[in-house]
Amino acid sequence: MRALFVGGVIDNGELDLDVSEPPIHYPPETGSGQSRYRLQAVGRGDDGVGCAVYGAPGLDRDEVMRVSDERDYARRFGVRLDLVE
Repeated sequence: MRALFVGGVIDNGELDLDVSEPPIHYPPETGSGQSRYRLQAVGRGDDGVGCAVYGAPGLDRDEVMRVSDERDYARRFGVRLDLVE
């Protein structure tokens, strides 16, 4: 699955995650108390999870989803984006 980042120092960055379900935070465990990106939405399609959208610390979910829509992540990966509570 592809991890997609909105805001912060790695804004518009992407990387591959070799997991079946995305972690709630990225990086998953730093051990340093450093702020981490939070999972905001998961893109699911016929083949399972295709992408995970992460928002920078302190960035409002509405803004993360607005930018995600602007970047057209759902169409690009052929998935529907489901918000994560």
